[in-house]
Amino acid sequence: MSTPVLAAGNHFIRPSLFAEAVRTAAGDTPLDVRELQFPWPHTPFGPVGEVIEASGSEDEMIEALQGVEICVTEHGPLTERILANCPDLKLFCTSRGGPVNANLDAATRHGVAVCNAPGRNATATAEHTLTLLLAAARGVGDTHTDLRRGTWRGDYYDYDNCGIEIDGATVGLIGFGAIGSRVAKVLTAMGAHVLVHDPYVRPEALAGIAEQVTLDDLLRRSRIVSLHARVTDETKGMIGRAQIAAMPRGSVLVNCARGALLDYDAACDALESGQLSGAGFDVFPEEPLPAGSRLLTVPGVVLTPHIAGGSQEVAHKAARIVAGEVGRYLRGEPLAHCANPEVLDRWAATTD
Repeated sequence: MSTPVLAAGNHFIRPSLFAEAVRTAAGDTPLDVRELQFPWPHTPFGPVGEVIEASGSEDEMIEALQGVEICVTEHGPLTERILANCPDLKLFCTSRGGPVNANLDAATRHGVAVCNAPGRNATATAEHTLTLLLAAARGVGDTHTDLRRGTWRGDYYDYDNCGIEIDGATVGLIGFGAIGSRVAKVLTAMGAHVLVHDPYVRPEALAGIAEQVTLDDLLRRSRIVSLHARVTDETKGMIGRAQIAAMPRGSVLVNCARGALLDYDAACDALESGQLSGAGFDVFPEEPLPAGSRLLTVPGVVLTPHIAGGSQEVAHKAARIVAGEVGRYLRGEPLAHCANPEVLDRWAATTD
């Protein structure tokens, strides 16, 4: 008897990538893998039912999940309505860093284990952060735009217009998780003195890499600041006018984490006044950026459309991580990244 699996992919992690990874992880276990294609990223994700970041519709999922025991997806929604209409579902694996497309409370009530894929894009995001950091520090955004317009500006060699080097610079990282720690190691290798503000980091994790400081100290001392914190009630808007004003004049600010961490109007004002000499942003308060956004015209900024976590390697890593959970489930082994482990306790109690 084959185990029915739904591989609900998109144009980034294709259904065939999920399907191939799941079949490999399953080994000799026979599977009936069905594929479903969602439109992301050609169509932005958004709310579906009560979940906040999903692609596709409840009706599509309900139809595709009939008789299905396992679902692997990136943005496919898992809502109360879907759960109520798909009684055979037992395992829902989302290849996101967190299960933002799943209603965890409802899944727990329905006895469905939800797994996610932490760290899948840490390397890609760290590399992209460094790309924006270097580009912003050397004014690549404006010089690139001028050249594309046919303008060769020699005054970029003026002292006040020159960029800054990483070697010898003090760089502050707000957050030292999977991404921030990778950025710190590269910056240290390039000769930077790295400061870290992260109330949860263990001192031994920083040994030989960075110095742990308060946020105020980091802002006061750092010529370059990069954000790597998670969004919580405490971190929303944590970098605003006062924090940017505390940085040395002519500093550089980078955000590849989440738009909610930063006051972008304050950042634009600082770029226009010269308090910031450059900035690199991959995330924004509103996505896609509206046509009238100041970020599209403010000087000194390098922008990318929330692609830091996107690489071909990430697609394969994410598929392998969730497929690994499928393999463990099929073999009766503990799941590695279950977001609602109380379901596993119920499963265990049922089999005892």
